[in-house]
Amino acid sequence: MTQHQPDAERPEAEEAAGRSGAPAERGRGLSRRGVLGLAGATVGAGLVGFGAGMAVDRAVAGGSPDSATYPFYGTHQAGITTPAQDRLHFAAFDAAPGLDRDGLIELLHDWTVAAARMTQGRPAGKYGPASGPSDAPPDDTGEALDLPPGGLTLTFGFGPTLFRAADGTDRFGIASRRPEALVDLPRFAGDALVPAISGGDLCVQACSDDPQVAVHAIRNLSRIAFGRASIRWSQLGFGRTSSTSRSQTTPRNLFGFKDGTANIKSEDQSVVEDQVWASAGDGAGWMAGGSYLVARKIRMVIETWDRQQLGEQERIIGRDKGEGAPLSGGTEFTEPNFLAVAKDGGTKIDPDSHVRLAHPSVNGGAQLLRRGYNFVDGNDELGRLNAGLFFIAFQRDPRTQFIPIQRRLATNDLMNEYVRHVGSGVFAVPPGATEGSYVGAGLFA
Repeated sequence: MTQHQPDAERPEAEEAAGRSGAPAERGRGLSRRGVLGLAGATVGAGLVGFGAGMAVDRAVAGGSPDSATYPFYGTHQAGITTPAQDRLHFAAFDAAPGLDRDGLIELLHDWTVAAARMTQGRPAGKYGPASGPSDAPPDDTGEALDLPPGGLTLTFGFGPTLFRAADGTDRFGIASRRPEALVDLPRFAGDALVPAISGGDLCVQACSDDPQVAVHAIRNLSRIAFGRASIRWSQLGFGRTSSTSRSQTTPRNLFGFKDGTANIKSEDQSVVEDQVWASAGDGAGWMAGGSYLVARKIRMVIETWDRQQLGEQERIIGRDKGEGAPLSGGTEFTEPNFLAVAKDGGTKIDPDSHVRLAHPSVNGGAQLLRRGYNFVDGNDELGRLNAGLFFIAFQRDPRTQFIPIQRRLATNDLMNEYVRHVGSGVFAVPPGATEGSYVGAGLFA
């Protein structure tokens, strides 16, 4: 199956769209700076190529799940309630020194154009990786040439420092537009955060069932941003650690336990509306239909965990390792009974188990829509596996959801002996874009 057909047959139409008016009105063409970025320095690594239109047609005929596509434009950004794909490339960017408001808008416009193309299996630029002027670099890097889209979604977010830099500067004239819910995360007990893998002005979450497609997307967005923004840190993830649809089975994390059994599912529309999507009444009208993303890089102390007795592992989690059922009894999806009495007189589920401390019943009903991934980054200097969970959660308001839940976990969770939080970020994820506009346009209206 072939992906990413070059668009050499329609450059005139796209260039005409790209010449018309302000960024919000430019249609679907890249700005001149975006084209120069595609032709400039290569940043990161990734992959994509030919055959987009053909790929979609063949996907319908062949029915391959690797050919799945999700609309880029819509009320909400894709990659939130979308069924969680198997692979991740997450990147946080910092705006370049000297970038102004118009430059930022232009970057968001150019990213929107490229993202809308790549998520539909088309190349990042109008020519593709193997056509166009021979005396200029290709406008797509080509690693995913012949690969199907793999359900690629691209989700964009704005960090607190985009609104006001660390030195207090309002670089883009948007400090007054920062949502109250976009708070700087507090320091939690046990945090061992590394500044180099935390924060960022902007973020992009690329999810796909093909790792090469996800990496390609970030690579090409990085090239487009050349001279305007650069990657601050990034993370590859594999093996999703949550399900966002009831059509998906519950995956396992690197501790070997099922993860995300009680996660919010896209089918739970009333819960999604209440817990995931921001509304105009929350205080930032431009965020209506958006959400807030919290990312945490959580390193697992694998070697210590692997030497722990099975019964102790289950006590720490609060579920059995095989079925994933709560220790109070039942099956995986049985609601835990935290009052069930054990033979020794205590409760069957330890009060400080992870399941109990993360449960909505002890967190004022607060829930998170999780889209985490396993990661393995080789070994450290002592030969220990540098691996764990790249935690991603979407929510309506971190002040009433992630922060109080994490405070409780950081203070009492039995799992704390086996995990270290080393990276962190919080981002406002604006609503979806409409065709002819760009992601985050409401912020600059």
